[in-house]
Amino acid sequence: MTITFNELRKIKDSLPSGSIKKIAAELNLTAETVRNYFGGCNYKDGTAVGVHIEQGPDGGIVVLDDDTILKMAKAIIDEKNLN
Repeated sequence: MTITFNELRKIKDSLPSGSIKKIAAELNLTAETVRNYFGGCNYKDGTAVGVHIEQGPDGGIVVLDDDTILKMAKAIIDEKNLN
């Protein structure tokens, strides 16, 4: 899947408090690994997760090898907006 870096960061910033830890727990990942998915770079406490960033307009293009975390984040945001 391809998304702009700014779109990816907007999704992360729209998540309610605790969502990163919730996603991490459900996928058996560290919270830092989930943060790295959204553009973080803490590889001491987290791992890389198949995110490839190319420089360009709108923050650049991000190619995601697996969109599971992104889908979970969008579902959390949709749920938040329904309440």
